[in-house]
Amino acid sequence: MPNIRTRLLLVLVVLFGSLTVAGAPSATAATLPDSLWFDESPLTVQNGRFVDGNGREVVLRGYNVSGETKLEENGGLPFASVADAKKSATALRALGGGNSVRFLLSWAHAEPTRGRVDTTYLAAVTDQMRAFLDAGIRVYPDFHQDLYSRHLFNTGSWYTGDGAPKWAVALGSYPTESCGICLFWGQNITQNQAVTKAQYDFWHNNYGLQDAFLDTAQKTMAYVEQHLSDAEFTGVVGFDPYNEPYAGSYDSGQTSRSWEQNLLWPFLQKFRARMDAAGWQDKPAFVEPNLFWNANIDSQKQEGGLLDAGTLGPRYVFNTHFYDQKAISGVLMWGNASDGQYSTDFGTIRDRASAAGTAAVVSEFGHPLSGTVSGKAPTVDKAMYQALDSRLPGSSWWSNPAGSGPVLSGNQWQWDIYNGRHHELMNDNPDKVQTSGDAWNDEDLSAVKLDDSGAVTLRQDARLLDRVYPSATAGTTLAFTYEDRSRDGSTTLTWNPVPSSLPNVSQLVGSGQYGLLVWKSGSGSAPTELHLPASFPRSATTVVSDLGTVYGPPAYSTSTPVAAAPEPGGTGSRRLLLTDSDSGVLHYALVTNGATAPSASLLGAAKSELAAWAAAHF
Repeated sequence: MPNIRTRLLLVLVVLFGSLTVAGAPSATAATLPDSLWFDESPLTVQNGRFVDGNGREVVLRGYNVSGETKLEENGGLPFASVADAKKSATALRALGGGNSVRFLLSWAHAEPTRGRVDTTYLAAVTDQMRAFLDAGIRVYPDFHQDLYSRHLFNTGSWYTGDGAPKWAVALGSYPTESCGICLFWGQNITQNQAVTKAQYDFWHNNYGLQDAFLDTAQKTMAYVEQHLSDAEFTGVVGFDPYNEPYAGSYDSGQTSRSWEQNLLWPFLQKFRARMDAAGWQDKPAFVEPNLFWNANIDSQKQEGGLLDAGTLGPRYVFNTHFYDQKAISGVLMWGNASDGQYSTDFGTIRDRASAAGTAAVVSEFGHPLSGTVSGKAPTVDKAMYQALDSRLPGSSWWSNPAGSGPVLSGNQWQWDIYNGRHHELMNDNPDKVQTSGDAWNDEDLSAVKLDDSGAVTLRQDARLLDRVYPSATAGTTLAFTYEDRSRDGSTTLTWNPVPSSLPNVSQLVGSGQYGLLVWKSGSGSAPTELHLPASFPRSATTVVSDLGTVYGPPAYSTSTPVAAAPEPGGTGSRRLLLTDSDSGVLHYALVTNGATAPSASLLGAAKSELAAWAAAHF
């Protein structure tokens, strides 16, 4: 895609017909604070990567916003107010290092009465979505469901669900719900007959359920497109049609694979058509396969991954989740995760997306932060981020960097500022008020909470969450790694030390954090960007690159090859900008906070080592 020096705006002129929701669009938003000439361009999918309007490969990192949508206390909204959404967005950018969110929506609240969308709800979610877009954070909405619907569960149940509206459940005359002997809420997916029958009805479009959902989805998307400015809508990167799809039960002779082929894939194609009709034709559908396709417990794993959908291409993104069910079980994995724990699992995701001819995103991952298995969280989450960054363990990265693979996009579950402060009447039962954790089926995975003063604070190690990552690469990413030095209690976890064969690089990094990106330049003039965590203050950040070496990168200008600048959105977050002037040339950049005023001779020696290393391996 040719590079331009004027900011791109995506102008969509769409006729909505009978599905248009009345209302005037908002005025065009002002340019994002701190934005530069290459910011605010739309994303597309090209050659298996997200690509911006400047031809740069983009990596989406962030969080799910939020499990609050699954609760009733704020009417199925992610936040109690737009002010809370703005506070959360600023903190997500500044504390959590995120540049994207998966933004949860509720079918039950979008269509509480069959055939009629609630425009008050749609207006509220659009306003809250705008808070993230105005902070420079890209958004992809998700119609969320778990266990099909909360309305399947009785007031005294141990469990609850979210998703379908009450009228949809009333159509089915489902049996009294019961999971039997279930230790985890997810067992309801396959063991609770009320849930399995309701899921079955949806996928077979019994009672016209699927048609009703698709109608509401189209009206919702049309409303969002109309009520965001063109610039704001540019920041919406796509739509996740349906969270964690599962058949409920299979017909005689049907397999998980044939279910995907004959029921799930046609539904996703219908959703794609509804996106087009609603003015989202230039944005991909973030489609999920059978949720058990990549389960890491053999007895739960089911063949799938949209194997029979052919080449998905640029109009779809391969979207999947990953949780370590062995670690969560407490009995199937003793001890903590370790270096390279999930290299194979996330490598499978890369390979499946590549075979499907599209980009991949891991839209949910994480681990419980309280309970009997919470002690594994520091290592499990570190290993998952490591696997997003590279398909190699740290122990073999330096010796085989060309095998690193593409950097995966991913959104951690979750970012819930109300964690531990909820007031949720579980299944409308006033005697079962949920306040702790995420207030949903005893889950507790939020990376944040509010302190007593109302400020957003991290519940996990900032070194783990706020990471160096290549948010935009001007060309083709060849390899990337990040050593976060996050902690497990008082123990520093170092899984990818600089090898002794690079003594000057090792001395420069010392005990600090470091990231290393290797890429081949493209034809555009926009710079490569790496997110700079709060632990990398500009004045104490060292960069060693073939483009230049510097301690304390200067402010960005088009003539400064190694520089720093705020990230767009006015949140105080920062980025490293690396500008090359060639095409098809190998480049590398090491960024570290381990050195204090390093000498010119040390910087030069480290540069020589990295140049020889890069030439030997690429």
